Amino acid sequence: MTSQGHVWEEHPPNRTDLIRPRGTSRTPVPIEVSEFIAKDYSEACLVLDDSPKASAALSRRCLQNLLLDKAGVKKGDLSVQIQAVLDSKQLPGYLANDIDAVRNIGNFAAHPNKSQSTGEILEVEPHEAEWNLEVLEALFDFYYVQPEKARLKREVLNAKLADSGKPPMK
Repeated sequence: MTSQGHVWEEHPPNRTDLIRPRGTSRTPVPIEVSEFIAKDYSEACLVLDDSPKASAALSRRCLQNLLLDKAGVKKGDLSVQIQAVLDSKQLPGYLANDIDAVRNIGNFAAHPNKSQSTGEILEVEPHEAEWNLEVLEALFDFYYVQPEKARLKREVLNAKLADSGKPPMK
């Protein structure tokens, strides 16, 4: 009936519960991505089903850290950082068109924005948080994966050129 002052009416001591580790069906973060960014992204994936709002806020943070790490922006406001990246024209059009979505959706997560038509607080929808993760995955490929693939290919070709007595690539 009791054990150390606890009543076992709802959960008898011989009850077995199966507890499964949390996981995600998303593709793992590429190994080329900086660890501190990968951690935020992975956490955004893990909480997506339970809290699109938390996922969106983590995605926004991930984007800002990614831009600081790889896009050459300076510390400061994310909106200004995104504009600097857009002005630099370093992103392909499909990414340039979507990068500000991560900031805007993240802002709905971080700040109580009200609908002008209903007056209700606007919540982050699951598909919006999912979109943020898709944009981040494309940015990972652009800033981390593709440059590393190209570097490795150049390295192999330069070794072949050196072996044939030719100068390395320009």
